[in-house]
Amino acid sequence: MADSADLAPPRQKRSFFATLELDTRLLGMIGAFILICAIFQLWTGARSVQDTVNPLTWLIEGRFLTPRNIFNLTIQTVSVAIMATGMVFVIVTRNIDLSVGALLATCSATMAMVQTAVLPQWFGLELGHPAIWFLAVMAGMAVGASIGAFQGYIVGFLTVPAFIVTLGGLLVWRNVAWHLTTGQTIGPLDPTFITFGGIEGTLGETWSWVFGAVATAFALLIIWNARRNKVAHDMPTKPIWAEAALAALAALVILGFVWVLNSYDVPDLRLEREFEARGEVMPEGYTAAFGVPYSVLLLIVIAVAMTIIAQRTRLGRYIFATGGNPDAAALSGINTRLLTVKVFAIMGVLCAISAVVASARQNFHSNDIGTLDELRVIAAAVIGGTALAGGVGTIYGAILGALIMQSLQSGMAMVGVDAPYQNIVVGVVLVEAVLLDIAYRDPVVRPKVWEFHLVVVPIVVFALASPTIGIVLLLGAVVEFVRRYRKGLLK
Repeated sequence: MADSADLAPPRQKRSFFATLELDTRLLGMIGAFILICAIFQLWTGARSVQDTVNPLTWLIEGRFLTPRNIFNLTIQTVSVAIMATGMVFVIVTRNIDLSVGALLATCSATMAMVQTAVLPQWFGLELGHPAIWFLAVMAGMAVGASIGAFQGYIVGFLTVPAFIVTLGGLLVWRNVAWHLTTGQTIGPLDPTFITFGGIEGTLGETWSWVFGAVATAFALLIIWNARRNKVAHDMPTKPIWAEAALAALAALVILGFVWVLNSYDVPDLRLEREFEARGEVMPEGYTAAFGVPYSVLLLIVIAVAMTIIAQRTRLGRYIFATGGNPDAAALSGINTRLLTVKVFAIMGVLCAISAVVASARQNFHSNDIGTLDELRVIAAAVIGGTALAGGVGTIYGAILGALIMQSLQSGMAMVGVDAPYQNIVVGVVLVEAVLLDIAYRDPVVRPKVWEFHLVVVPIVVFALASPTIGIVLLLGAVVEFVRRYRKGLLK
């Protein structure tokens, strides 16, 4: 009788990426982010040191990766990143929300009026009262959840397409915000409230290191626990060296991030004012670092919570099941209509939280707050790998997408690119992200995507050098397209 081991089917050899369980799409996004940082670091360095053509000198003298700019980049990313985590759920369920920027404005206007008018006039609570910030945030979240649930009800129960509902919401809620404030800028806001904006609320150097140590320990615990569970269930695991490398990389990224933020010192004039406010004299040579902003901590908490919802709760399983196959989800007993209401309500709450960060960073509510944020949020989610067809998306991908978008805009602003060209680049990046996503998921379409790039990229390059040549090449491409279409070569 043959040994049972001889009768067992041979184990299929896994590829290098499969063995290490590497997400190639995530690696691509990280690579794109690193490339963007390197380009703008070199570019800003070349502008700063114009008497040399040494790329190493440009890399060292560049201003994009300075502690100050990284600090500003993080706090500028938070608002869009928070909404992008909710947009993942919306798009995964095969919907879209074009009203998030306008809803942010309505929530911001509500919270500003609660702080400056409602509570002082009706309840006698002046700015600085310990309850003001909490009541204002609760009011904003209640408004956001209510509006989101209302839009979700129209989409889910009245079966109006989400595109139409939220397109109308974009117009309605933007002007509701204007009506609440009668078109005025409302401020200043409560001192505690504005600490959520970034620059006015940070952990400081010591507590930032404490946060870094705790976050590192938490990341290592997750890696160790994941391996232990796989071993317990006899599942394939990564090699020990790969686990150790991943753990070391996680610790390096977290502690390196904290170190960079702790390298951004508080200006001396601000420190002197703080000492004077306490009736003290600042010691000679005294310095202090900003550290990790509260808004970044808020983003981390929301990211962890949304990831847990997506991966560990029934609601998350229902969301992805509905996005994968709505009919099958409904037949299996999932109330897809009520689920739509819940998803849009979550989106509304996240818009309110983003409004806290956005208005606190400015220390006032303005009429243009959140303008075009709907496009940035959708772009961040799509760049992060959320499929517009539904059923696929990750929270960390959306946050990374928001960081890539903000890095592009911040870098272009630093090198003097005009706002119209910035918007052109953002639009191109969005379309490019969708094209690459389609090529990544569909091998049949992949050759057509590469062929498209072979035609379009040279046209764009020549158009940047000479618009006339670009137009000629574009007309030639159109003629070739028509020729192929008439001969039936397009399939």
